[in-house]
Amino acid sequence: MGDRNGSLVQGTLDMLILKTLALEPMHGYGIAQRIEQTSHDVFHVNPGSLFPAFRRLERAGWIKPLWKASENNRRAKFYALTDRGRRQLKAETEEWSRQSAAIARILEAC
Repeated sequence: MGDRNGSLVQGTLDMLILKTLALEPMHGYGIAQRIEQTSHDVFHVNPGSLFPAFRRLERAGWIKPLWKASENNRRAKFYALTDRGRRQLKAETEEWSRQSAAIARILEAC
């Protein structure tokens, strides 16, 4: 899914953000940390990519912002998955599974 330096395949960041938010609302730094931890540090999320992705997902109606107190009791912008976002995550996950199975078949055949 990524190369040796931990970059993400184009188009997967949105899906990973949606999946991360399926668990609970989180702030930007927490989302980046969760993706990195869950991938065992294979993927590193660039803040320069993360915040435009949040705006894109908000415009699509897949996430919504919430202002809450962070772990250190500071006011922070959290993001929550919407019902539309859950449906989109399901569709993207199914498509990712279909495509990755096809890639695996090609790699096994060659």
